Amino acid sequence: MITPTGFREYDARWKYPDAINLPGITALGLGLGTQMHMRGIEPVIAVGNDYREYSLSIKNALMLGLMQAGIHVKDIGPALSPMAYFSQFHLDAPAVAMVTASHNPNGWTGVKMGFERPLTHGPDEMNELRDIVLEGRGQPREGGKYEFVHGVREAYLDDLVGDFKMTRKLKVVCATGNGTAAAFAPELFERLGVEVVPSHNELDYNFPHYNPNPEAMEMLHDMSDSVKASGADFALGFDGDGDRCGVVDDEGEEIFADKVGVIMARDLAKIYPNSTIVADVKSTGLFASDPELQKYGIKADYWKTGHSHMKRRVKELGALAGFEKSGHYFLSGEIGRGYDCGMRVAVEICKLMDRNPDMSMSDLRKALPKTWATPTMSPYCSDLEKYDTLDRLVAKLVAKFEAGEKLGGRAIKEVVTVNGARVILDNGAWGLVRASSNTPNLVVVCESPESDAEMRAIFEDIDAVIRTESNVGEYDQTI
Repeated sequence: MITPTGFREYDARWKYPDAINLPGITALGLGLGTQMHMRGIEPVIAVGNDYREYSLSIKNALMLGLMQAGIHVKDIGPALSPMAYFSQFHLDAPAVAMVTASHNPNGWTGVKMGFERPLTHGPDEMNELRDIVLEGRGQPREGGKYEFVHGVREAYLDDLVGDFKMTRKLKVVCATGNGTAAAFAPELFERLGVEVVPSHNELDYNFPHYNPNPEAMEMLHDMSDSVKASGADFALGFDGDGDRCGVVDDEGEEIFADKVGVIMARDLAKIYPNSTIVADVKSTGLFASDPELQKYGIKADYWKTGHSHMKRRVKELGALAGFEKSGHYFLSGEIGRGYDCGMRVAVEICKLMDRNPDMSMSDLRKALPKTWATPTMSPYCSDLEKYDTLDRLVAKLVAKFEAGEKLGGRAIKEVVTVNGARVILDNGAWGLVRASSNTPNLVVVCESPESDAEMRAIFEDIDAVIRTESNVGEYDQTI
């Protein structure tokens, strides 16, 4: 059993065992191995899994299918997604497959996979894989074998830390929501010379406190409480598979990841002037408008949301970094290998604080031009309907622009349709609606450089358009 909707834009993700069973996972492995042969990829793959209760069973079923396809499987054991990406480089493996549902709640499973490092499958590769699997074109071959590779976790941590050691004292809340990052992040901070304030650092796949997702206000508020209770310098929080990072400052203020990206870009701009920064369409307009970034010749490129899209764009443009509002960061060049790694971001934030010994995290936040932004809000829309619904909404928003109508009381300057519709107003304010790639939802974000009231007015007008579609349900969170 394997439902077609699990093959998404850049991940494979299903409810387990409702939408996929273990033989379905084995068929996926056979299909992935067949795809490697079809594309002329050397038949060697690194495979890891997160700590969810059922992930090891899923990985075993996937590896069985890969071996049936004649693939040499190198099992790196329990891992973070970025550790699996790292293993591609460390083991010189042509392919990678990571069993994880990322930040999705328990009951979900999936696979992040890629051939051309540091890239992961995008829509073309996912559609090809879907067709191979669903059409039964997986081809068994001789030569498959299994190997467990020891020491990848230690090599990954060594690579992250290098010879760096903090010169200023830092006290940091390490929030992992009982997810897989709990087995990595506390040790990483200690090796950097950072005092750790633990927050839900016991591995517990039941997620007794909250689902580890540093974009969700529930986790950010808990991180804020920990900062206030401990007097920490800031909090860093990680999602279930460790490829994302969230930040709360010393005053307990949540800093959305796109603003953290601007803080990091400002710091990196001094070291790497005239660089290109890629930001996803959900992100703040400051990447393009911030005077400090302009002073150092930073060029902003807004691109499609999604880790696979962003990795590709960073590589394609030779960008210094990519930043996503969800907390995926893609550090490239001398600072990273271009894949999204929450642990690498944590290291670079500690280094940033070391380079700015007289600044607190709240000082860095307050130094940014002020904007008012919503959290990422996700009204329900079924996987079978969301893309057609989005097409209609984009057309309606473009029609408003062409008719000279206003949004939030302001004139519409342009509508960027590279990924849904980002409606940009005459003062740089904007509102976005797009389809979630991983869950049955639309995604809505709004930002104003003027006021909270304007941000809310933009949201109300965007929502009024959304409500013309009767199949769109309630929001998971709102302003």
